Amino acid sequence: MKRRRFLAHGAAILSAAPLGRPMSAVARTGGESRDGRREALRTITLFLCGDLMTGRGIDQILRHPSRPQLYEPYVDSALEYVALAERGRAPLPRGVDPAYIWGDALRILAEVRPDARIVNLETAVTAHDTPWPGKGIQYRMHPANVNCLTAAALDCCVLANNHVMDWGREGLAETLATLHGAGLRTAGAGRDLREAVAPAVIDVADKGRVLVFAYGTRSSGIPADWAAGPRRPGVNLLDDLSPRGAEAVTRHVQAFRRDGDVVVLALHWGGNWGYAIRRDERRFAQSLLDGGAVDVLHGHSSHHPKGIEVHRERTILYGCGDFLDDYEGIGGHEAYRGDLGAMYFPVLDAATGRLLSFTMAATRIERFRVNRASDADAAWLATVLDREGRQLGTRVERREGNVLALAWN
Repeated sequence: MKRRRFLAHGAAILSAAPLGRPMSAVARTGGESRDGRREALRTITLFLCGDLMTGRGIDQILRHPSRPQLYEPYVDSALEYVALAERGRAPLPRGVDPAYIWGDALRILAEVRPDARIVNLETAVTAHDTPWPGKGIQYRMHPANVNCLTAAALDCCVLANNHVMDWGREGLAETLATLHGAGLRTAGAGRDLREAVAPAVIDVADKGRVLVFAYGTRSSGIPADWAAGPRRPGVNLLDDLSPRGAEAVTRHVQAFRRDGDVVVLALHWGGNWGYAIRRDERRFAQSLLDGGAVDVLHGHSSHHPKGIEVHRERTILYGCGDFLDDYEGIGGHEAYRGDLGAMYFPVLDAATGRLLSFTMAATRIERFRVNRASDADAAWLATVLDREGRQLGTRVERREGNVLALAWN
């Protein structure tokens, strides 16, 4: 094995720094300019996370809860998810401040100061009352609660997932209008196919652009009828993980990409539980990076974090886990510790998109908010990510402050 590195090309100070030290304050390494003078290396720090599920039970404790009626097989009220979380515990607060659900995450974001904040928003944001026919689970957050998203100064909400249309095309239309009205960019769903496939464009002052493309697959539970069409609202559905499919995605991304852009491709794929990565998934992800179209593949759908790969100095997150959900009190799959997650902070060369460093803040969902993980929980997560990453050529080490640092060959 080659010598392990926690940072490529001499920038080890970034990943070695405690998370509490703002990335913007860390000394940058550089390269030689044409006249021999040293140039500062421009970097872009991203914040990525797994599924942000602010609907259903979470929505019920916010200031403007939706009508709680659900049409699920075993549950007919979103309040039942609140009751499950409270069983044997202290009552959850009601009418909470918009920042409540973020808990410790807001302090971590203030410490790291990422240049772009990108989440997979896995809920409809609507007051529409008619669910998608035959859809067994229904997530929605009332539009008046959208300030719980702006409270974290998010830049982009990825919508190519299996809950954004739980309340029909009318619910999707209101979701888009609400998010855009709040100044939030979206990717992966739209009022027609053209809007659904278009990237969100995040301008980072003095550094360039971050483009966010988003796709969802049937394997994540997205109904085929949700696919956007030329005159039909819907999600950007990806059916083909073959080499031909990767070529099509590469061509699409390259039609938008300019020199100096950083490209994140968000992909909602696969089942909820299990660490295995299918051969076609890995081949597809690597093909996108081989083609030079994508710098970070931001994969999600699994309810727990999965292994991480670095391929050609580009990042592949196969599954980021749940960042926030209303599953407290629901039994099953305890071995996977779905309550544990991470805030992912890749640092990229702004000019080339290559990965310079990668750290994670270990988190735990408790009382419907995001909390810093305990020492024991962070150690457990580091062990799992290290175990799963070994077969992908990466290692994970826990450091001071429960920072998880990624190493790669």
